[in-house]
Amino acid sequence: MKTVFDICVLPGDGIGIEVIEATLPILERIQRGAGFELRFTHKPAGALHYKATGTALPEATFEAAQRADGILFGAMGWPEIRYPDGTEIAPQLDLRFRLELYAGVRPARAIPGVPQALADPRAKDIDLVLLRESTEGLFASRGKGVVEGDREARDTMVITRAGSQRVHEFAFRLAERRKLRGKPGSVTCVDKANVFVSMAFFRKVFDEVAARHPGVIANHHYVDATALDLVRKPWMFDVMVTENMFGDILSDQAAALVGGMGMAPSADVGDAHGLFQPCHGSAPDICGQGKANPTAAILSAAMMLDWLADRSGNEALAQAAGKLERAVDAVFAPGRMRPFELGGKDGTAAIRDAVLSNL
Repeated sequence: MKTVFDICVLPGDGIGIEVIEATLPILERIQRGAGFELRFTHKPAGALHYKATGTALPEATFEAAQRADGILFGAMGWPEIRYPDGTEIAPQLDLRFRLELYAGVRPARAIPGVPQALADPRAKDIDLVLLRESTEGLFASRGKGVVEGDREARDTMVITRAGSQRVHEFAFRLAERRKLRGKPGSVTCVDKANVFVSMAFFRKVFDEVAARHPGVIANHHYVDATALDLVRKPWMFDVMVTENMFGDILSDQAAALVGGMGMAPSADVGDAHGLFQPCHGSAPDICGQGKANPTAAILSAAMMLDWLADRSGNEALAQAAGKLERAVDAVFAPGRMRPFELGGKDGTAAIRDAVLSNL
């Protein structure tokens, strides 16, 4: 059984650096005597690296990420630093495509003590996972869109059988695992199949995969109705699976329900690699002020531990992931800890130290 794991650390830009710096001592603490060892290697990438060198993702950094057992990622991008075509610097997208990280895993769970956006008391029961197919859809046009004579711009949505099938399989397997933990065991396909042929095809493949998983409830929901029901009754959802652009939008909406981007972890997972990062960006407006909320990064690290456990069979990693999630819950449950974005005055160091004290 594997016990030593190489982790490629890509802090990136802005508060990405700050939240990763807060997360690493927590991982160092939780691995002590736990039956596994994490070995961290830091590598450069991001918008500021692009500004300094002309390269956003050095090949040596990519190769280190490719070799690693897991990738811990901060945030990358800077509004004023862009490629010549006007698009933002986003090495995370390059990593998704080059490493085939096809499943964008975006959990949204109500954490005890964290103010909820909805007044309905059932909001405390929000515990869903939104999966976005991360290698095709509308994002397949990245770098390939065309502008014709300053009259018309065109990007193309790409939906393939192979891409759809693997993300749907991922969704149903996830729902099966969640069902064992007491969750509903359902998957909702979010699409616009009533308008677009590509979305009707996405749904067709979903139904084929659903037939192979009779123990999981399969549902359909149009994306506009989903946006509505994420506000009206988000507790109805368990696992959701959708196209790349739809998932990009809906995952931010889901994060807003449970405290915002600073509370929202994520993972981009493929068959051979996994990248774990907070959902938020580099936040230049608060960079260097100690205000960044590291909770999303800490919970992303817990997701990494759980994923490594599933791949390696080392149950100590899964136990550590659960311990870390419980420590986060213990920090916020009394209602006294408030990050800046939720109207409080608790910054990066305070939240880090509180989590450490609960391990």
